[in-house]
Amino acid sequence: MPRTNRPRRARGESDVAQEVDLQRALFGTLRTETRRDGVWNVQPVSPASAVKTYVCPGCGGDISPGQSHIVAWRADGLMGDAADIAARRHWHSHCWKVQ
Repeated sequence: MPRTNRPRRARGESDVAQEVDLQRALFGTLRTETRRDGVWNVQPVSPASAVKTYVCPGCGGDISPGQSHIVAWRADGLMGDAADIAARRHWHSHCWKVQ
């Protein structure tokens, strides 16, 4: 029987796992950072996913569509997760690092 070079799924790998990997590739990985003012959820945004213009709270400059940047929101807020996500802000990557 001839050998095929088609990749095959590993045992136990599901479509859900592939979807999660696709989401991670498109939108970046969520991480938690501790700063002086608390704990923050930080997620990078790829240039392909950046489709709107935002104002960076660090420098007041525009973040243009197609420009990679960071989205940050509190991980330890008092008002709950929904309020923290609603208060998230888009930062230039370099502004977030020096903040």
